[in-house]
Amino acid sequence: MSARHLFTAAAAALLGGFGLATPAAAHVSTRSAATVDAYTLTTGRLVGTAAALVALAGVVIGALALARSAGRVGNGSGRRGALVALAAGLTGMVIGGLVVAAAEGGPGTGYGIVGGFAALAIGLIAAGLGWLALARSRRTV
Repeated sequence: MSARHLFTAAAAALLGGFGLATPAAAHVSTRSAATVDAYTLTTGRLVGTAAALVALAGVVIGALALARSAGRVGNGSGRRGALVALAAGLTGMVIGGLVVAAAEGGPGTGYGIVGGFAALAIGLIAAGLGWLALARSRRTV
């Protein structure tokens, strides 16, 4: 599976999740925050988790691009994978930051703050790997 297919699948899952979360958000909004338990999938948790998964896909693609730029895997330079990893990492960081900024409570309240912070951390790693792979691919060209 190429990086383009993986990134497209992650984007489709993220956008599809928003469409599936709309009825759940309407149901959750009628309840008070005290009735949200640890197993309820709220919109905030869904968005935070999706952002973390996009960032995680960026880490995987960035690691593969870094291995390609070092000449360990395949014969390409890994430039395209580096750009995809950089974009996925930045996307995960932006969405995770928005989730954290919009959260009105701490962990366990249903606002997705744990997933948002995870997306920030994993997105930073993905962006770093993408940047490093991009720098190595420029050096070898």
